[in-house]
Amino acid sequence: MDNKNKLMLAAIDLMAEKGYKGVSTKEIAAAAGVSEMTLFRNFGSKQNLLEKAVDHYHYSIEMTNVFQEKIIWDLRTDLLMISHMYFEIMERNRKLFLIVLKDDELFEIREKAQKHPRILLDLLTNYFTEMQKKKKMVATAAETQAITFMWMNYGAFMSQLFGASTITKIPMHDFIKSSVELFVRALTPAFLE
Repeated sequence: MDNKNKLMLAAIDLMAEKGYKGVSTKEIAAAAGVSEMTLFRNFGSKQNLLEKAVDHYHYSIEMTNVFQEKIIWDLRTDLLMISHMYFEIMERNRKLFLIVLKDDELFEIREKAQKHPRILLDLLTNYFTEMQKKKKMVATAAETQAITFMWMNYGAFMSQLFGASTITKIPMHDFIKSSVELFVRALTPAFLE
C-alpha cells in the first residue's frame, strides 16, 4: 500500500475515533508509519487529506463501473445489484460519513462530495431513460424515479448509520428486496409482468 492510501486510512480511523479536531497531523503520520513531512508533501494539510480521502473512497467510481460492466437490462436484477453495491460501498465507508457529517467545519468537504450523488443520479436517470426506450419500463419521469430510488436507499443507510435497530429489526437485505420489488411492480409495463 502506498503512503497516500496509508495516510488516508489512518486519518479515517483516527478521526472516526477522536473527531476531526481531536487528531493532529503528527498522530495521523505516526499511525500510517510515515513522517509528518510525508503527509504534508502528499496532501498539504489535514483538511486536504480528508477531502482527498472522501473523493477517493466515495462510490461514484465503483458505481460508474457497475453501470458500464454489470447492467443486464432487467429491472429487478439491475436494481437489486445497484442497491446491494450501494449499501456495500456505503457500509465500507461509514466511518468517513460519520466524520464529515459530525463536524460543521467540514461543510466545504460535504459540498464538494455532492458530485458523487450527482454522478449516481445521472447514471440512474440514463438507465431509466434507456429502459423506457427498450420498452422495459413504463413511461415516467426518469430523473424523478432515479432520485426517488436514491433517496430511498440513502435514507435506509442513514437510518442504519444512526441506529435503525432501535426502530426495526428488518434486515437490510429484506429492505432492499422489498423496496426493489415495489419499484419493479410500479415501473414494469403490464405486458411484461
